[in-house]
Amino acid sequence: MSKTTEIRLSGSGGQGLILAGIILAKAAVHDKRRVTQTQSYGPESRGGYSRADVIIGDSEIYFPEATQFDVLLALTQEACDVYLFDLKEDGILIVDTTYVKNISMTNACIFEVPFTELAMEHLGSPITTNIISLAFLVKVAGIVKEESLKAAISESVKPAFLEVNHKAMQLGFDLAAKYKKKLI
Repeated sequence: MSKTTEIRLSGSGGQGLILAGIILAKAAVHDKRRVTQTQSYGPESRGGYSRADVIIGDSEIYFPEATQFDVLLALTQEACDVYLFDLKEDGILIVDTTYVKNISMTNACIFEVPFTELAMEHLGSPITTNIISLAFLVKVAGIVKEESLKAAISESVKPAFLEVNHKAMQLGFDLAAKYKKKLI
């Protein structure tokens, strides 16, 4: 039986989640997997809701939107509150504790990381929060190869921002390794 993984990246407009979804989809293509990527965002380009769904599988994907997530990334409290109940019971929940302060009861494996604070501290700007959290997600969920993610980032961001995005990716990988050790 083939494995399909449903991922929802959620937060507010301006956090770069649509780009993160596109990058994740491209990384899956590099891994020669089947993939769909859809997105939705509110009427405001910044501050309204934003989400990107990526479904990765080994065979045909018949419905393009995620309905029962294996992985949920929530960068805002509202996103966590709205989408948590569509996360599979044994799924992975990743939240940015910079903005997510309360998590409803769930049996999911939960990773609570202050992504936005870490982006500010290590890279001087919150703009790379999307890449840090995406790399973290990729590492803890093991859904695409790290080198595929790096290639997808290289294809998707402007050359002037490539170095900072690769640093953000490495920070996300390093954080994931640290947090995974805590689970063992």
